[in-house]
Amino acid sequence: MDETVFLKIPLFRDVPPSDIVKMVNELPVETYEAGAYLFRDGDPGEHLYVVIDGKLEIVLAEGTPDELLLRVCGPGEYVGEMGLIMPDGKRTATVRAKVKTRTWVMSRAKFVQILQRWPVIAYAMVGILSERLDATNDATFRDLTEKNHALQKAYNELKAAQEQLIEKERLERELKVAADIQLSILPDVLPSIIGFDFGARILPARQVGGDFYDVFPINKAQTGVVIGDVADKGVPSALFMARSHALIMAEADTGMTPGEVLGLVNRHITHLEKSSQFVTALYGILNSTTAEFAYARAGHEPPLLLHAGGSVERIPHGPGMSLGLWDAITLDERTVHLEPGSTLVLFTDGMTDCRDPNGVAFGIDRIKMTLSNLVGLSAQDVCDRLFDTLMTYQNGAKQDDDVTLVAIHAVK
Repeated sequence: MDETVFLKIPLFRDVPPSDIVKMVNELPVETYEAGAYLFRDGDPGEHLYVVIDGKLEIVLAEGTPDELLLRVCGPGEYVGEMGLIMPDGKRTATVRAKVKTRTWVMSRAKFVQILQRWPVIAYAMVGILSERLDATNDATFRDLTEKNHALQKAYNELKAAQEQLIEKERLERELKVAADIQLSILPDVLPSIIGFDFGARILPARQVGGDFYDVFPINKAQTGVVIGDVADKGVPSALFMARSHALIMAEADTGMTPGEVLGLVNRHITHLEKSSQFVTALYGILNSTTAEFAYARAGHEPPLLLHAGGSVERIPHGPGMSLGLWDAITLDERTVHLEPGSTLVLFTDGMTDCRDPNGVAFGIDRIKMTLSNLVGLSAQDVCDRLFDTLMTYQNGAKQDDDVTLVAIHAVK
């Protein structure tokens, strides 16, 4: 069996080739004669099919005068994955064999097992949905352009618009799944350690965004805290966000300093990325024994420190360059001592740049003024109160950027 077909599938591009071979050997092979149906619109989505040889047709409104051929899949392409991603998902199109076709068949149970074994596949899903969205938009534009050349086909244009609406709704459902996958990357529960508590809030400007954060134990005395902000918004920044987060997490438990971790991540990004995207980040290590938070800042907003007495200090800072733009960068490395009752707040620039209906930015001074009244609250309460104050200030105005908050509170 030619396992190299699986190696070309974007969904499994980050799975080691040796593991691909093992995966393929566990999958059954089905053969479909020309005209045979794999599944129909509305059927339960229980299997994913990968084409070994032959061709599959994906159609809407099959068997009616309005039947529409969406695309043809050849060797190395696959269909049915959304039925596996969405619990109790129904098929949104019909698939049949154009010619005699052989496929590998992957059940829902097998897909869940594979996703648990290689969670990196979740990142690839976001990229696949983005590519499909772009391809569908291009196809829609060409279709409308052709139909506008003949005014006598006004009825056909209306029918096409209806079909496109159905497809748009289907893609929006898929994008919702992409957003759920992105949120799954973020921590469900923040760690609990003696003497400190943590809090966080995040609000993407679009359905998927470029901000990220994480709080995770490194060893008994050390806890890692990271916050980042990818330039731009939407699906492209979400993809870059997933990669940046994964790289930082991969290097964070190696015993290096925060500056060494971000320096190594920058080298990875500049060598891997072919785009002009970049990410600001702040990564630090909290030592619960010494109450010191040592961090490195790569172009990110400097943190704010709420003292137990109510004063708010913006931590002094030097130059810090974003990750992904240059091979060699300068980082701002600092250490902050957290006195009992104090709270350190990390945030993305979506917080300061958020505007009210008149276009006036919230700004750093309003953050500091709000913080000064939050002495004694837990880290999560501080994040919630800051977030609620920001939403009240915004008062329904358009949100231009993702907003993310992370707080570290030293318990008295």
